[in-house]
Amino acid sequence: MSTQPSKTPNYFLSIFKMNCPRCRRGKMFTDNNAYRSISLKHIFDMHDNCPVCNQKYDMEPGFWYGTAYVSYALAVAISVSTFVAWWVLVGISTEDNRIFYWLTINAIALIVLQPWIMRLSRVIYIRFFVSYDNDYAKSDPKEFE
Repeated sequence: MSTQPSKTPNYFLSIFKMNCPRCRRGKMFTDNNAYRSISLKHIFDMHDNCPVCNQKYDMEPGFWYGTAYVSYALAVAISVSTFVAWWVLVGISTEDNRIFYWLTINAIALIVLQPWIMRLSRVIYIRFFVSYDNDYAKSDPKEFE
């Protein structure tokens, strides 16, 4: 058996895999696919605590309201990037309706990506308050009150 410590999981990969911020191994959501539920009722079904390190996710009442700011920033970033891509690939002109085509495509993209953006905003937001702990197995999770 190897006594070598396990490798630290990648920060950005753990965000996109929607893993716990403390151990970067446990899943935050009960279902990995945000689009599996047709009615979208279960987008935010999360574990109460991390299955690996026992970090509590819902730290206080109203904790997740701050994710609206993160979600807004993600939507703006997506819109800016699609605008730049449209400008480079298609071009912008006052002579025709190309800008309206971009607006339509961007609006559809934001609507389709919204469940994923909302989940990703929760993952990013909790990382402002809970940092990675290399010795998560030996220490207690961070508590908030």
